[in-house]
Parts: sequence; structure tokens; C-alpha cells
Amino acid sequence: MMGIGRILTAAAVAVMCAQLSFAEDMVQIKGSDTLINMVQKLAEVYMAKQPGSAIAVTGGGSGTGIAGLINKRCDIANASRQIKGSEVAQANDKGVDPKRIVIAIDALSIIVSAENPVDKLTVDQIGKIYRGEIKNWNEVGGENMPISLYGRQSNSGTYDFMKENVMFGEYSPNLKSMNGNAQIAESLKQDKSGIGYVGVGYAKEATGMKVLKVAATGSTKYYGPFDPLDVKSGRYPITRPLNQYINGTPKGAVKDFLVFELSQAGQAIVAQEGFFAIPDEYQNYNAQTLGTTGIIRDDSMMRPVDLDVNDSAG
Repeated sequence: MMGIGRILTAAAVAVMCAQLSFAEDMVQIKGSDTLINMVQKLAEVYMAKQPGSAIAVTGGGSGTGIAGLINKRCDIANASRQIKGSEVAQANDKGVDPKRIVIAIDALSIIVSAENPVDKLTVDQIGKIYRGEIKNWNEVGGENMPISLYGRQSNSGTYDFMKENVMFGEYSPNLKSMNGNAQIAESLKQDKSGIGYVGVGYAKEATGMKVLKVAATGSTKYYGPFDPLDVKSGRYPITRPLNQYINGTPKGAVKDFLVFELSQAGQAIVAQEGFFAIPDEYQNYNAQTLGTTGIIRDDSMMRPVDLDVNDSAG
């Protein structure tokens, strides 16, 4: 199970990395809670394959990671959202040139208690629930009980992603703000009336709860977040890229680790951790940023058409 065992793993790696902090090529990675377990596993495997390499992976939320990159406190920022224009401006003011790598695809999963009879919602219904406009489960075919809202804290990329792509508005003041995906999942085990959202890697391993099917509109078919074809085709409507931001064109240990993440072996680990490997268009996008095609991508060059929003850093 992803909870306690992976927390212990993260602690062990943190200790190991602290012992190796003197290493000249120490790679510091900070940010998204959604990405942390996956990137931690990638780092473990990479370090095992590359004796003497040192990588530290910590969380704190996408905003924390991007702030770390802006302030030159980390080499790689994990982000479950795209960088904001204001953050790009802050970075540029400090001599940092944020560049984006897409390392996985996530199907953001809507979860409820296993005891809740509701098994599907539309995107519009989810938005109304989180805005506080739908307050009782009987309004969406469930029992007569008030809805308890669970979500992330405001420094979370997932918090922002929900606002911008599902809710199209502000959260209800009744939102219970949780520290991470695992805390949301654990809370719903104890709350029959609760609803939450987690990365698909957490949803696949969670117990004691139900993952809802979601439809783009009330007139379209409902899909779950676990089928790769449904996710990559967009039939499951709440999908997103999982990103890493770096300062300029990477070199040395940073580039070596990024290349490993995007390799066949790295993408197999992405899938093992419950997320989805990136399709070819993202590999091409990444290759240009990494310089592995001989072309350094800039803003005027190709980017995946569904990733244009807030892609200010190129």
C-alpha cells in the first residue's frame, strides 16, 4: 500500500541523501505531493544504477517547488500544474529561465466512501459540489446527507488545477484542506458523506473508498480514470500532464536523471506507480527542451496543443 510503507521509503532516501549532501552533483528536487512517490521511486532506481549519484526528493506542493526553482534552492521543481506567468516573471527577474518537462500523465480521480451509493458524476456536478452550489448527495442521486468536501491546500498544484479546469470558480468555504493525497484518502474512509480528489496513482492503491466514473457533460458517456486508452484519448475528462521545471537547458547530473525518467525504463516505473506513460508528442516536446534532438525549443516552437495554457516558460 502506498501510505506508511512509502513514507518510510521516503524517509530512508532522505537520510541517505543527507549523508551524501556533500556530493558535487547532488540533485535537489522539490514540489508536488502528487509526484513525490513516483519521483522518489525513479530516484531510488536511478541511484541504484548509478553508484555515487545523489538525489534528494521532498514535497510541500507545486508552489513550493516552483518557488524553490525561482530562488535557486532546487534543481528540479515537481509540479502538477503549469507554471504561472507571474512565476515566470519572478524567475526571470532572478536570472532563472524556467523550462518544462512532462514526465507522466495523471487522471485526477474523484473519490467517495465505499458506503456511498453514488458511482458517477459529470464535470459540471463536481464543479458545483466544490463551489458549494450542490450541498446534499440527494441532489445527484444519492442519499439525503450533506456533502463533506475534502481537497488540498492552496499551495498545491492540484488545488489550482481543480479551480481552473473543473470548478471554474472558487472553492466553498466549507472545504477541508488536507496536506496531501494520502490524507484525503484516509479521511474518506471515515466519512460516508465525503468527496475528495487524488492523483490516479493513489486512487489505484486506495482501499475503503470508491472511484467515481466521470462524464464531460450530462449527454456523454461516463468513464473511469484507470484505462490508459480512455485517459490518453481524453474520454476520461479530468486528465493533466505531470511536470518538472528546470532552469534553462539542463546539463550534467540533472540532465542524466531527466533522460532516465523519460527512458523506457523510467516510463515503466511511471506506470508501475499507477500513472500513465507519456505519448510520443510529449517525448518530442521534452527532447527539444533537453537538447537531445539537436534543437533547443523556445516559445515559437511546437508544444502539445492541449498544453498551451500557462505554458509561459516554453
